[in-house]
Amino acid sequence: MAVGLGPLPTLHPVPGFELGISSAGIKRPGRKDVVVMRCAEGSSVAGVFTLNAFCAAPVILAKQRVQGPVRYLLTNTGNANAGTGEPGLIAATRTCAKLAELTGVDATAVLPYSTGVIGEPLPVEKIEGALQAALDDLSVDNWAAAATGIMTTDTLPKGASRQFQHDGVTVTVTGISKGAGMIRPNMATMLGYIATDAKVSQSVLQDLIRDGANKSFNRITIDGDTSTNDCCMLIATGQAKLPEVTEAKGPVFEALKKAVFEVCMEVAQAIVRDGEGATKFVTVQVNGGANHQECLDVGYTVAHSPLIKTALFASDPNWGRILAAVGRAGVSDLDVSKIDVFLGTVCIARQGCRATTYTEEQGSAVMAEAEITIRIELGRGDCSETIWTTDLSHEYVKINAEYRT
Repeated sequence: MAVGLGPLPTLHPVPGFELGISSAGIKRPGRKDVVVMRCAEGSSVAGVFTLNAFCAAPVILAKQRVQGPVRYLLTNTGNANAGTGEPGLIAATRTCAKLAELTGVDATAVLPYSTGVIGEPLPVEKIEGALQAALDDLSVDNWAAAATGIMTTDTLPKGASRQFQHDGVTVTVTGISKGAGMIRPNMATMLGYIATDAKVSQSVLQDLIRDGANKSFNRITIDGDTSTNDCCMLIATGQAKLPEVTEAKGPVFEALKKAVFEVCMEVAQAIVRDGEGATKFVTVQVNGGANHQECLDVGYTVAHSPLIKTALFASDPNWGRILAAVGRAGVSDLDVSKIDVFLGTVCIARQGCRATTYTEEQGSAVMAEAEITIRIELGRGDCSETIWTTDLSHEYVKINAEYRT
């Protein structure tokens, strides 16, 4: 059950970026599971990738090729091509080579992406057989179809779009993502694709997606598992009639940064809202840290605690579990007597113990809501960080117990 996640918003076409969808039937006959994206010649492409040591074969190839020139991005669902060793690399290379053959580009101009079951051989022939249909389907208007085509256990497609004007020229930023389980990003997350028609140098674009991911994708978690296949790409087609952005300053850069960050945040939070079996969308806000890392340590410890997550599912204001998680987060010299904890606007713990004004009825009322904020005041400094997560439900266990059946 997606929490507060409805139909896709309007996804504005990005001039110079086309998407095509087709069916290879990797897991289910007729399922649209192959997406081809074409970048206009001269586009800049940047990306962030999983830090999982068992990174998938397509991640290895995409990292090698991302600095371009890049013309096509090839995504398949239903098979992660991870944990497949040298045969997996050969398989990913083959699918890229076939797309390159069909389009007349160099094979290194094709970047592969895969998502699905780990450890299974990639069905190369099925993917190769679906490529021409995807090419025939290429259109700037296919963002919504592509958002559906990259889904795995997602219940709804995820996308966001922004536009701004500069000197009478409209600039568009549109993005889609997929992800619902195995979500604890360690760079970006899941699979995400964001495109703009602004003209941006590759170095500026790389910094932009790295910083955008750090404030969005790198601040979400569903189950604490970092995927082997996480990638998030940012493409600048350069079709907007504006000068190239070559430095991280100026009005065009600032407007572009705002739009990219907003799209990153919206699609990242959509992943949490559609977390496997999620019934709650939970914001964990940690304030008053001596540094950002200890705020993140506290936030993630709370967000990953099975005891807290199950209490959230049960709408049980068992606030002692929150204190216990804060206490074991590894913050050195933590003075618990300075710590306040809130559920929504309700203070449940003041100076390290139960607040004198707190009642169980207040806590139960907050926990019954679909969207909950847990705010922790450390009283150590001026740093703050925010994490977004979910509860842990019966359905999450069921989905992952039956994932391969």
